[in-house]
Amino acid sequence: MNAIGYIRVSTDEQLLGQDAQRVALEAWAAREGVTLASVHVDAGVSGAAPLEARPGLLAAMVELGEVKAGFLVVAKRDRLARDPVVAVVIEREAAKLGAKVISADGVGVGDSPEAQLMRRIVDAIAEYERALIRARTKAALAVKRSRGELIGSVPLGLKVDAS
Repeated sequence: MNAIGYIRVSTDEQLLGQDAQRVALEAWAAREGVTLASVHVDAGVSGAAPLEARPGLLAAMVELGEVKAGFLVVAKRDRLARDPVVAVVIEREAAKLGAKVISADGVGVGDSPEAQLMRRIVDAIAEYERALIRARTKAALAVKRSRGELIGSVPLGLKVDAS
């Protein structure tokens, strides 16, 4: 059976970067005796981005149908989405194509009610983590702003006056 891999990173500084995710996908495929037909990547894309803003995921979904792959595999569930609604939509679209979304780490894998519950819990935690990151970033920017520090980047062609 074939699988299509999907990798998503929102920044270059992520602990679970592209290379680590690829290794996880390849290890899963070897362990399960599945051929990893291809791997699609969305680099610099938020897990909350809508499907139309994720060209790698869209290409993976198209290929799922073209090669009749049985699985769309991600390293961890939060790589699929950080919005529970988006995660469910992806699962349902994959199912229409005859495929299951699988997390290489094994969390929530299966068709049992318990596995489905675990997927929903992990999706909710991913959304919560995203909200925490947003809150910390907003607080850090407020501190910088209060100190009069530059926030963001200087537009091309302009310079910051240090005086």
